[in-house]
Amino acid sequence: MVFSSLFFTFAFLPVTLILYYSLGKHLRNIVLLAASLFFYAWGEPAYVILMCISIMINYCIGSFFDKNNTSRRKRKLLLIISLVFNLGCLAYFKYLGMLISTIASVIGWNLNVGTPALPIGISFYTFQALSYVVDVYRGKIKSQKSLTLFALYITMFPQLVAGPIVNYADIEAQLADRSATFKGLKSGMRRFLCGLAKKVLLANNIGLLWFEVKVMPGTEISVLMAWTGIIAFTLQIYFDFSGYSDMAIGLGKMFGFHFKENFQYPYISQSISEFWRRWHISLGSWFKEYVYIPLGGSRAGKWKLIRNLFIVWFLTGLWHGARWNFVLWGIYFGALIFIEKLFLQKRMERWPKAVCHIYSLLFVVIGWVFFEFTNLQDALSFLMSMFGVRGNALINNQAIMELKAYAILFIVGIIAASPWPKKVSLYFRNNHCNIYRFAANVYYCALMFFSTVYMVASTYNPFIYFRF
Repeated sequence: MVFSSLFFTFAFLPVTLILYYSLGKHLRNIVLLAASLFFYAWGEPAYVILMCISIMINYCIGSFFDKNNTSRRKRKLLLIISLVFNLGCLAYFKYLGMLISTIASVIGWNLNVGTPALPIGISFYTFQALSYVVDVYRGKIKSQKSLTLFALYITMFPQLVAGPIVNYADIEAQLADRSATFKGLKSGMRRFLCGLAKKVLLANNIGLLWFEVKVMPGTEISVLMAWTGIIAFTLQIYFDFSGYSDMAIGLGKMFGFHFKENFQYPYISQSISEFWRRWHISLGSWFKEYVYIPLGGSRAGKWKLIRNLFIVWFLTGLWHGARWNFVLWGIYFGALIFIEKLFLQKRMERWPKAVCHIYSLLFVVIGWVFFEFTNLQDALSFLMSMFGVRGNALINNQAIMELKAYAILFIVGIIAASPWPKKVSLYFRNNHCNIYRFAANVYYCALMFFSTVYMVASTYNPFIYFRF
């Protein structure tokens, strides 16, 4: 089940909210847990069992850590068991096919081995379970005594499929006691509508252009068309993923939870390091907390810094998908960040902000080419088309036609990816309250209407991060 569907928006969510608010505070966690399991079983009925096994194992290991008679040796053994189980499940379902195909290609064998289907959201709930176990082991948090509350933490449907990755420490108190108010419900609905509109009105429609450009032969595509296409994808992936994060945060508010922000206008960044502080914040924070810092971070000299960055960005790329293009994409950004840390960052401080912004966007856009093309040869071919290396025409009629057709979407997308809409909204809310209230009501009603029309009429509703 996806958020951007008629069934979720007009059936599952309203029924869940009615039950949640009508059955009383003491039953709210039970309602939300049951709804979350139903939500997951709707698309992955067989893998609910796997999730339940994961819940039981990690819950029991966390409970053993808090027992006074658990020796240091047993604690380490239990931590290893948790790591092996969680990472083993992730490796089996997500990376087995990649491993087999890589070995087969190296040896020269022609293997056609079936691989298991990837459970939806396994990367997200595995990381949440790991962070919980590690934090209990470190003594940073106490283990959760209630199996129901721990199961709710792992399965909570607002952030189960696409994050943000939520650390247990951030919502520990909210699991046990939270305030679900009309104000929070209203705020959550508005945030959900913004995310829904980002997804179905912006990401899906801009994505149609990239869908056309991506399949064009490299020798026939003009430089302008190549750049138009990859910029369309740059906007698509942002609105696709940040839209889902907005919907997840909004859904959390409806049920009284407060999740941390996952995106902070990444395309206004003036360096690659800043971009990754603004993009998929929960994933970057997870790797920093549980991989980068334990390895020594940037405190152990240049060569260990290179090692640590390589490991983190290798894993970041691998987390995004079981293909080598994702690994290359991760290492590409890791190399750029290392160059910035080594010497470029200090020099950039003297550059004009506009130059820093262009530099950042240029390398981010190039990075999306490696992210999107699973075949390295196709990625390099597209890059050559972008820079006219093979004598591609600079401009052609098709590129001009597509630009005219998508001009409004590009303008709206660029504005929506910036902080300006929020700044304008805050200005009117603080200085012209009556106008703001009326305009806000009209705006959110319009978002609901047009998003619903799109979901009814369109069959094109991809989600790029759906199986990460």
